[in-house]
Amino acid sequence: MTDLVTGPDGLTRCAWGSSTPDYAVYHDTEWGRPLRGDDALYERLTLEAFQSGLSWLTILRKRPAFRLAFDEFRIERIAGYGEADVARLLADAGIVRNRAKIEAAIANARAALELPDGLSALLWSYAPPPRAARPESFAEVPALTPESTAMAKALKKSGFRFVGPTTAYALMQATGMVDDHLAGCHVAAARVARDEMGA
Repeated sequence: MTDLVTGPDGLTRCAWGSSTPDYAVYHDTEWGRPLRGDDALYERLTLEAFQSGLSWLTILRKRPAFRLAFDEFRIERIAGYGEADVARLLADAGIVRNRAKIEAAIANARAALELPDGLSALLWSYAPPPRAARPESFAEVPALTPESTAMAKALKKSGFRFVGPTTAYALMQATGMVDDHLAGCHVAAARVARDEMGA
């Protein structure tokens, strides 16, 4: 199956997770694992928006610089950013310097503060039921779903920017709202084993 690759460490991964060491760590330790908390999800939402039109690997490698530049993605801090902060961020070679995306990140922090139950509760309210069976290949994995379309619509209605249905689905994959590790992937197998043990 070409969508699975066995790496030098003997572990079989979703093919993209075997393409670079950075991806292997991200695939094994983060992607598809449930993530909660307003600031943590705001970080992922922001990075997914910055990734638009770029490789996720680019964003992953720049993430330490993004965290430094954006005050560790603390929503309350970023909601207070002004034009001086925009100028500072546009001058920071460590991140993706795109004015529209930077301004969207600030607007999204302000919008997140206005959510009555918080960002985490809103996003997780769109998590679908678990799949009946794991996908066998990435041809079975959608780019967007009714849930991601509804999530994007709700975010836009609340004042969020740069979050369309495809970005919303990528966020759902990254934060464990959906688990798209393929059947045969070692992460998927470990989860099956944990479930069978009742862990």
